[in-house]
Amino acid sequence: MRVEWLNYHHLLYFWMVAKEGSIVRAGEALSLASSTISGQIHRLEEDLGEKLFAHEGRRLVLTESGRVAFRYADEIFSLGREFVDTVKGRASGRPLRLVVGSADVLPALLVRRFLEPAFRLGQSVHVVCRAEKSVEEFLAELALHRVDVVLSDGPSPSGGAVRAFSHLLGECGTTFFAAPKLAARVRKAFPRSLDGAPFLLPGSPSAVHRALRQWFGALDVRPHIVAEFDDSALAKEFGAFGLGVFQAPSVIEAEVLRQYNVRVLGRSEAVLQRFYAISVERKIKHPAVIAISEAARKDIFAGA
Repeated sequence: MRVEWLNYHHLLYFWMVAKEGSIVRAGEALSLASSTISGQIHRLEEDLGEKLFAHEGRRLVLTESGRVAFRYADEIFSLGREFVDTVKGRASGRPLRLVVGSADVLPALLVRRFLEPAFRLGQSVHVVCRAEKSVEEFLAELALHRVDVVLSDGPSPSGGAVRAFSHLLGECGTTFFAAPKLAARVRKAFPRSLDGAPFLLPGSPSAVHRALRQWFGALDVRPHIVAEFDDSALAKEFGAFGLGVFQAPSVIEAEVLRQYNVRVLGRSEAVLQRFYAISVERKIKHPAVIAISEAARKDIFAGA
C-alpha cells in the first residue's frame, strides 16, 4: 500500500501565509525569503493536487480547498503547541478565543443572552464581539477565518460567494411597545390601532423589516413611519422617548420592559423572527459556539 506523507514544513508556510494575509508578512515572521515560501507552497499544492490560494487583484485569498487546509492546519499546529506544553509539564495559559460577528440589526439584549453561555464554560474565555459590519461583510471575514461565527436574523444567502452553514438558534413572535402616554392611546383595538400611529421601523437590511411590511399589508393598516433604524438599540431609545411604536423579539420582552420603562401594546406570532449562528462548518466544533447554540435552543427559545 502506498503511504502519502504530508510535508509539515510546507503546511506551516501555507498556514502562516493564510494567517498573515501575504507571503511578504509570512516571510518576515518566519525569517525566510518570499521566494522560498512561495516555492514550498507550490510544492504543497502539487502534492495535494489542489490550488490553495487564488489571486484577487493583489490580494491572496483562500480557495475552497485552501479553507479546508487552513482549518486542519490550525488544529494541527494548535495541538502541536499543546503537546509540547503538556510534555514539558506547563499549561498553555491561553484563554479560549471566540470572535463573533453580530449583525447590527440584532437587539443588543438578545446578543447578550446569546453570548452568556460562552462565559460559563469552566475555562478562561476571551470573547471579541464585533458589530460594525453587515452580514455580507462578516461572511467574507468568516471565509478568511477572522471571525468564528456570525449571529444573524437570517440564514446565509444561498448561492453566495462564501460557502457557509446556517444553524437555527430559535424563533419567536414579535412584541410591540410604546412609551406610556402613546401606549394608552394605541393599545386599544391593537393591531388595528396601528393604522396611522407613529412607528419606528427596523432598517431594510433586517428580516423583520420585510415581515412587518407584509403583516401591515395583510391587516390593511398603514402606520405612519416616522423613522427607520438599522441599530435596534436606537429604536428603543427613541421609542422610550415617545417618538413612536417599536418592536422587539418576544423572548426579550421582560428585559425591554425593565430597561426602557415602556408598555406592551400587543404581540404577533405572524411576525416571526428567526435567529441563526452562521459558520463555515457543517457541524459546529468550537466549544463556545456549541454552548451558545445549545443554550439558545434549550433556554432562550424553549417556550417560544
